[in-house]
Amino acid sequence: MIDPAEILKARILVVDDQAANVLLLEGMLKGAGYVAVTSTRDPRAVCELHRASHFDLILLDLQMPGLDGFEVMEALKEVEKDGYLSVLVVTAQPGHKLRALQAGAKDFVSKPFDLAEVLTRVHNMLEVRLFARALERTVKDLEASRELIRAKNVELKKLFDQVVAERKVSERLALNVPPDSIAARLKARPDVTADSFADVTVLVADVVGFAELTPAVSAERLALMIDEVFAVFDDLAGQRGLKKVKTLGNSYMAASGVPEPAADHPARAAHLSLDMLQAMERLDERVSAKLQVRIGIATGPVVAGVIGRHQYLFDVWGDAANTASRMESHGVAGRVQVAESTRLRLGEPFQLEERGVIELEGPGELKTWFLTGRGQAAAPA
Repeated sequence: MIDPAEILKARILVVDDQAANVLLLEGMLKGAGYVAVTSTRDPRAVCELHRASHFDLILLDLQMPGLDGFEVMEALKEVEKDGYLSVLVVTAQPGHKLRALQAGAKDFVSKPFDLAEVLTRVHNMLEVRLFARALERTVKDLEASRELIRAKNVELKKLFDQVVAERKVSERLALNVPPDSIAARLKARPDVTADSFADVTVLVADVVGFAELTPAVSAERLALMIDEVFAVFDDLAGQRGLKKVKTLGNSYMAASGVPEPAADHPARAAHLSLDMLQAMERLDERVSAKLQVRIGIATGPVVAGVIGRHQYLFDVWGDAANTASRMESHGVAGRVQVAESTRLRLGEPFQLEERGVIELEGPGELKTWFLTGRGQAAAPA
């Protein structure tokens, strides 16, 4: 184990072109007790600073003028000959997170900053980095005796491989699962991966109009467009307090009230659906893509948890998820269709318009409503 006092003495470099972000990160770290924090707003100075100081951790902003964070990481690979980049990237773009990990970064934090998240990720990365360096020093100290080196190296390599393996699991979980709930439970008890939730609202959205664009727009451009749409949806879901569940093709699923319960989960989902419609209208005005989103919402019980053995995915399934999917597939482009289960939970400030009863395979007849806007509710009791 690494002495906590040694972790607080670790050398940290903060790299961000925005003075406010630098001050905020420095304040967080120094307030937590870190005593060797350096910063720069010039990404071109990072390599020379690292050569001189051999930082234990670099907090690196990805979006900077002149030289972005990805280019800085490529340059750092020339400094770190062993190929290990002790880099914690900082980004506000969800699509950049996986790319940064593939480029060599060991972890990421999102903007806007969450104090607990930043300090936890910094501590975890420093613990792994200092452990690795302690391993290197131990091996050098034991070079006088080959038998001692062999025995100690086997033991330490096993421990180090365990730390690296647990870190990789944490990185995969961080892409899909809130670290304060499911991920923590998986670490403590790997057999506990699913829960029943009696009252959850599920939203399913499908972006329509790509088929009409295909003859005129390249596949690469279409992929960039759907990535941009889903990045906007991610931001909106985060703002409204919904958990993104997954994307599949042009479809997007999010859930409200899971894994953390929320009394106003139907209203959160309703607000998100209207935000999505407005976002698509702004996108159409900007690029003239003529894309629309068809949205379905339902409220009820689900089972939620982590599935997979090698690549983890947080998923929800059950009545609410199935009904929300049917609300979307039998809905209308550019509109939000909600099940009766959700309508009964919505009042002001939402406006609803009765659509009527639709016939669905499986559940049979379902009464449905269109969510038409925010304002005094128009739905009858």
